[in-house]
Amino acid sequence: MSYPPSNSRIATVTLNPAIDQTVSIANFQANAVNRVDWKQDDAGGKGVNVASFLAEAGHQVSVSGFLGRGNHALFKSLFHQKRIDDHFVYLPGETRINIKIVDDAQGQVTDINYPGQAPTHQDVATLKQTIHALVQHCDWFVFSGSVPAGMSTEIYDELIGPLKAQDKTVVLDTSGDALRFGLPAKPDLIKPNQAELEEVLNVRLSGHAEIVAAARELIGSGIRYVVVSMGAEGALFIDRTQAFHAQPPPVAIKSTVGAGDAMVAGTVAGLVSGESLRDCATLGTAFSMGALGEIGPRLPTMEKIQAMRKLVTVREVT
Repeated sequence: MSYPPSNSRIATVTLNPAIDQTVSIANFQANAVNRVDWKQDDAGGKGVNVASFLAEAGHQVSVSGFLGRGNHALFKSLFHQKRIDDHFVYLPGETRINIKIVDDAQGQVTDINYPGQAPTHQDVATLKQTIHALVQHCDWFVFSGSVPAGMSTEIYDELIGPLKAQDKTVVLDTSGDALRFGLPAKPDLIKPNQAELEEVLNVRLSGHAEIVAAARELIGSGIRYVVVSMGAEGALFIDRTQAFHAQPPPVAIKSTVGAGDAMVAGTVAGLVSGESLRDCATLGTAFSMGALGEIGPRLPTMEKIQAMRKLVTVREVT
């Protein structure tokens, strides 16, 4: 069983993708010799993960952004396997590698993230042309992840503005200055975690009511939905008139890679299919739960995702 697809084609844009290299080291220690039990390489980057999850759920997806020609085989294989349309702008050199050290013995995950490639002005111009061409086929655009070194942190504003002018629905999942400077473009949905929301608003938030009130400030400026992820404490799904806290049950975590991207994908899948905000909360949370139980950016079957939805406790926040 696949999640029912809609007629809306979705594009994701990843400016700073990565190959996620997951290595398992029991009792990992700094300043010591560590022996790897096993490793796994995955084509990654937040927008690539979102596209992968949406494709698994039965949606038609296109991908774009920047990729290095030197090590693109993993990405090409993923796109072919999941029937994802590749519209990446290919740069000289290699896409960065992010290392995830999984230590099951201590229940820890250590991230070592490399810097990305620096696109030229011509590369950025080519990307803008590519996104403009995708407008003919895509109704939803998901911009995810960090901005490469040397690139303007206002790039999301530049990319989102023309799409909004053409009545496209836009999702932005980033943090720091990239989020702060992307907000004026009025994306339809953002998904900060609590710390990222506090940073962009320069405020400390305590409790669900304060988080909802802060999110409503952004909604008042023209953003339609704010989803605030809070790790094991679940997530808040907020629009102008409603706010829901979705609490997952305790789950065994194999890897946190892609869990936030899975929440974005599940929420988009629900919205695209016309589900209520409450139901989007259960679907987004179930996607995230599913990703936590897999190594690398993967989901269990959609049958399992639908079963997980029933385990999510949803409470309206007033």
